[in-house]
Amino acid sequence: MTDSTRTVFFKMDNVIQDYAWGSVTSIEQLFAIPNLDQKPQAEMWMGAHANGCSVITVNGEAVRLADFIATDPDAIIGAETQAKFAELPYLFKVLAAEKALSVQVHPSKHQAEIGYAKEEKIGIARNAANRNYKDPNHKPELVFALTPYQAMNGFRQVAEIVALFQALNLEVINDLVATLAANQTEAGLGDFFAAMLSLEGEKKDAAVQGLLAYCDANQDQPLCSLLLELATQYPGDIGLFAPLMLNVLTLQPGEAMFLSACTPHAYIKGTGLEIMANSDNVLRAGLTPKFMDVPELVANTEFTSMAVDQLLLAPTVAGGGLDYIVPVPDFKFSVYKQVDDLELQNTSAEILFAIDAPLTVTHHNGDTLTLEKGQSVFIPAYAKAYTANCAGMFARAYN
Repeated sequence: MTDSTRTVFFKMDNVIQDYAWGSVTSIEQLFAIPNLDQKPQAEMWMGAHANGCSVITVNGEAVRLADFIATDPDAIIGAETQAKFAELPYLFKVLAAEKALSVQVHPSKHQAEIGYAKEEKIGIARNAANRNYKDPNHKPELVFALTPYQAMNGFRQVAEIVALFQALNLEVINDLVATLAANQTEAGLGDFFAAMLSLEGEKKDAAVQGLLAYCDANQDQPLCSLLLELATQYPGDIGLFAPLMLNVLTLQPGEAMFLSACTPHAYIKGTGLEIMANSDNVLRAGLTPKFMDVPELVANTEFTSMAVDQLLLAPTVAGGGLDYIVPVPDFKFSVYKQVDDLELQNTSAEILFAIDAPLTVTHHNGDTLTLEKGQSVFIPAYAKAYTANCAGMFARAYN
């Protein structure tokens, strides 16, 4: 069978993860995907990740996408991708957060390789609660908002952090704040961040109680309103101080943001599309009951302030759609709206997701497939080109 006669469109059956922070209603309402058990529908995974591999139908049989790729990786994901990554290098998701996810940092590729090798050598089980590195890969991410999408990303300007903490005037941490005020550098911010996350026992309790008392008295301030809401989700958690240190912003539908390695961030509430490198490495910094390794976290964090007005990722108009350019080779992401017989070229494996209307794809060999909103298709590299028709929007993940 030649590439010109092989099936090129594979409708995907995707795993929906029921993490506790997920929304019970959003995915069902947006995409008419039933939630019969009324469990949280937190993330729908589209890809070949071992913890939630999509399934496709090949010659009438259900096959894991990873197993299908393994049958002929050069043809299916592309010889260049196979040589560089030896796998489908991205994971594509719908993410629907009803509660905040943990504040987290993802290591760089180099840091992940070192950390993974170290933990493998000393024999920490990969599923152990105290395991930091699940794989030797980085995990840069892009999120594209489908609803208003509130998040934290990157450190505020140090002077702004100092002012917010000085306004609290909490005796238990005033010495830490004074030290940061006197050393408003990346090193000073790193020391402050580590010291705050390391608060324990009575000092931590007093700091959190003082923070919430301040917020109770200033509920008209948006940041205080957010902190009081987070406190109902994660009572007593030291991560409640994160919004005072990190930029807080709300993406509107159609806006996108890139999240770099080594940058602290957290998703707070909303539904969006997310694409990331194929990794599960997470170093947590609060808003979580899970393991926190503060020294390792700090070693993997860049203490660089980021201007909030520079966090959004402006798209480039190209090829009939909007391309969101990212500084990593693992993935590319584009969105198309109201296209008629749009021809797209592909040199890598692609996943298309119908956002709000049916999407029909057609190949010159006669293969065709129509997706309803909320459905996705896997297109191997050997397709080389195909045509898309959609009265609404669809997203394209590739590399």
